[in-house]
Amino acid sequence: MALLHIDKMTHYFGGLRAVYNYGLEIEPGQIRGLIGPNGAGKTTIFNLITGIYHPTEGTISLADNKINGRSPHEIASLGLGRTFQNMLLWRHMTVLEHVKMARYSKLTYGLVGAFFGTAKRHREEAESEEKAYHLLKMMGVDQFADQIVLNLSYGAQRRVEMARALAMEPKVLFLDEPTAGMNPEELVQMMDIIRQVHAEFGLAIFLIEHRMRVVMELCERIQTLVFGEVIAEGTPEEIQKNPKVIDAYLGQEIVE
Repeated sequence: MALLHIDKMTHYFGGLRAVYNYGLEIEPGQIRGLIGPNGAGKTTIFNLITGIYHPTEGTISLADNKINGRSPHEIASLGLGRTFQNMLLWRHMTVLEHVKMARYSKLTYGLVGAFFGTAKRHREEAESEEKAYHLLKMMGVDQFADQIVLNLSYGAQRRVEMARALAMEPKVLFLDEPTAGMNPEELVQMMDIIRQVHAEFGLAIFLIEHRMRVVMELCERIQTLVFGEVIAEGTPEEIQKNPKVIDAYLGQEIVE
């Protein structure tokens, strides 16, 4: 049974068709990739699945829950975490505060606990901070825990964003161009982090990437999107050799 199932998802912005008849199945623990030229509709697909937009047609199910029309926070609470192509970080919060904020939905002490400072509140807050530090250490940014996030390098901010997404304990993690803007050393570090996250948590991962090395080395199956429509799907080896993909997107970049 697929953890995430999408059937015939289509979306229009006014009279413009942005996504057509899109389908996807992600199994538990699977790493899937989505590639395509700029403007193909990749981030739009992420936004449709995560509730930022509501699809014009089609169905989306996450762990047997239909999520069409639900708000982003409801979908996140059901087990779908994500990062963004353009990082959405809070300008005046510390690195640790970013991750702890994402864990608030997991706290159960309620208003009474918050007002009276009950033992349950102190216990849950301590556990939440411990888990936040663990995620920051996994990302290699725990030494910056008390720093304002915008003081960090771009690559470090990307890792904080991933820690924040993981703090919600998702079943599926969406990564929207996780290595964008990174130098070669940072790219290798991020690939190692994604492998570590996958190994430790066993969660499914769905990523958008333009860096072909990342997609080809990490993903089990890859879709190629052009003008909102999937033109090919298969293993990395199949995608590299597919004439439609080479003609529409890859060219000599991957075949040489």
